[in-house]
Amino acid sequence: MELKQYGLILKKRLVMILLLVTVSCLGIGLYSGYFLKPQYQASAKLIVNQYKDSGSLLPSIDVGAINSTIGLIKTYKEIIKTPRMMKKVVQQYPELGVTHSELVGRVSVSSVNETQVMSITVKGSSYQEAANMANAIAIVFQQSVPELMKVDNVSILDQANPLENRGAVSPNIKLNVTVAFLLALMLGVGIAFLLEYLDDTVKSEEDIDLLLQVPVLSAIPTFREKDSKERGDKPETALKAGRGNNATLDA
Repeated sequence: MELKQYGLILKKRLVMILLLVTVSCLGIGLYSGYFLKPQYQASAKLIVNQYKDSGSLLPSIDVGAINSTIGLIKTYKEIIKTPRMMKKVVQQYPELGVTHSELVGRVSVSSVNETQVMSITVKGSSYQEAANMANAIAIVFQQSVPELMKVDNVSILDQANPLENRGAVSPNIKLNVTVAFLLALMLGVGIAFLLEYLDDTVKSEEDIDLLLQVPVLSAIPTFREKDSKERGDKPETALKAGRGNNATLDA
């Protein structure tokens, strides 16, 4: 019975819920499509090797050293995003046309599935701009590692190609509209139940039974003048019919 009551509440407020969902989805869709600027993303990959040993032409693979190198990547990820490193990039590549603070906000560094490979990802207003920034950061970081860490164990594995034509990664209109739909639906349902909770008026026999805890013996139906016109009755006939049903008809 409670589920049935919930369904009746939602049915009564269905127009409000649909209107809220429609306006939200339409507004988010228009805003994402016409007001948000497209963002492109490019990545350059670095590989962190074991420490170079000039005395060994064919160094053996040490599993322990590899695990230590993977742990070192966490340090490298933090170094790349420091203002000091971004200032070097801006100084060596002034053609990028950005400040070091803007570059810090655009770059993200991640390790590929706990391997020795690091991925430097940069967002820009065009794919060419993002690719140039990612490549510049990779080159500057590779050159700075020997000075900072006193080791030379970083190599560029793959650079982004500025000539490639890739699509924008944001805004994702479908995702934005889907999120707006779910949020608007939950908000509409919540408002519907809130309005029903705040409405303390008595509308039916069930409300009286629930409120007073007494059975309903009889009910007086509402009789309007337009009801008699729809039935084709004369006013006198309607008045008599109303009296027979314990109802009154106002002139």
